[in-house]
Amino acid sequence: QVQLVESGGGLVQAGGSLRLSCAASGRTFSSDTMGWFRQAPGKEREFVAAISWSGSITYYADSVKGRFTISRDNAKNTVYLQMNSLKPEDTAVYYCAGGSNRLSPRQGLYDYWGQGTQVTVSS
Repeated sequence: QVQLVESGGGLVQAGGSLRLSCAASGRTFSSDTMGWFRQAPGKEREFVAAISWSGSITYYADSVKGRFTISRDNAKNTVYLQMNSLKPEDTAVYYCAGGSNRLSPRQGLYDYWGQGTQVTVSS
């Protein structure tokens, strides 16, 4: 079983940047697809980005394309989400997730999840 711990969230002004990290423990996740999701107050959790086990394939929600970058360091068992040009509508709890299925925005295909980290973007 893999345990995930997210970090790097916080309060930032619109137009600013944050880098989220997701550290995995328990077993190596180097063969797993990893993803980031977010849940804003009063809304359902939504897909943000995903990355293949090798890091060679990435996939983004249209709302973050061109502003966010997902990456991974399998040697460090860590996945990152670089968030630039942040907007107030990016405010949410951000969750890291992983699984053995192929790259997908579908939450049900991810087997394990972190507890989340809060990102707040002020206008």
